[in-house]
Amino acid sequence: MGKRSGAAVKVTPTVYVSVDVEADGPIPGPYSMVSFGAVVAGWHDADGFRRSGNVESSGFYRELRPVSDTWVPEALAVSGLDRAALLAGGTEPGVAMRAFTGWLEQSRTGPDGRRYRPVMVGYPAVYDWQFLYWYLVRFTGSSPFGHSGCLDMKTLYAARAGVPFAGIGKRSMPGELLPGLPHTHHALDDAREQAVLFANLMEWEGPELSG
Repeated sequence: MGKRSGAAVKVTPTVYVSVDVEADGPIPGPYSMVSFGAVVAGWHDADGFRRSGNVESSGFYRELRPVSDTWVPEALAVSGLDRAALLAGGTEPGVAMRAFTGWLEQSRTGPDGRRYRPVMVGYPAVYDWQFLYWYLVRFTGSSPFGHSGCLDMKTLYAARAGVPFAGIGKRSMPGELLPGLPHTHHALDDAREQAVLFANLMEWEGPELSG
């Protein structure tokens, strides 16, 4: 996805960070984020998009101590994590979020040595974003992504493919877009898988036209 012709527009160099969250309920506060993983998906500036070359060997991951006494057993079971083990040995949320902001600060330096603004990407982003943003503000006082630095991959696909948003799923996407990485519900594995999907979407030329 390279330069676009036409009137000049302001370009803010951006680093896209794929984030996956596992939680024990539907919303943060009453329920807890039990783990999250993050990996740089790529960099985007006036010269176009460049995918990260080390998605499978880099990233950030933490398992967290729950913040409430309520949880949905079915939601927790998705992650495969044990609540008693998290209560006993999970990272204190403030410590985890400060470590994450430190990792993110380092990730803002691109391969060219320039500084890039971080934007979170997710599939779908709305669930993961609400937990990540709440935890960042609650435990560090602010979000390095701002209040809206989030890009949803399902929305990106709908716009690029020219199809309605409703009903979009990975099974409805062309095979060439899908990453060859497993979806394990381990947050770092899934963040890596999503990073490849995002890069594929950014480089995709769109659906083939028939007729």
